[in-house]
Amino acid sequence: MKLTNFELAFVLGRLLLGLNFLLHGLVRLPKLAAFRAGIVKEFAAAPLPPGLVSAYATALPFVEGGIGLLLLLGLFTRPALVAAMLVIMSLVFGSSLLEKWSLVGDQMLYGLYIVILVLHGQRNRLCLDPLSAG
Repeated sequence: MKLTNFELAFVLGRLLLGLNFLLHGLVRLPKLAAFRAGIVKEFAAAPLPPGLVSAYATALPFVEGGIGLLLLLGLFTRPALVAAMLVIMSLVFGSSLLEKWSLVGDQMLYGLYIVILVLHGQRNRLCLDPLSAG
């Protein structure tokens, strides 16, 4: 299968985002308790219940890993991109509460990256999406 430059660009972009999300999840899993404790401590002064912050920090690596795996496989790509954007939006929310504006800027770039992939989703190739459609 010969890919156009646009198709190749989409596939490479999807794989890069997938790898990023997968590794964010995987590196946090072995140290999940420490990761969770660090997030809860960081948000101690934020107007969020500690139990909610703890639950979020516990779930985040699993969610990131799942999204990353789906994107790497090209399975349910559009819903995975929507889920990725929801994660980024939640991170923007939290970073804004902490007034960590440089992090918000980085997260906005992730959001822009995801928007570009969504806009070019019809160029998705080398993926398992056709298997999930039927």
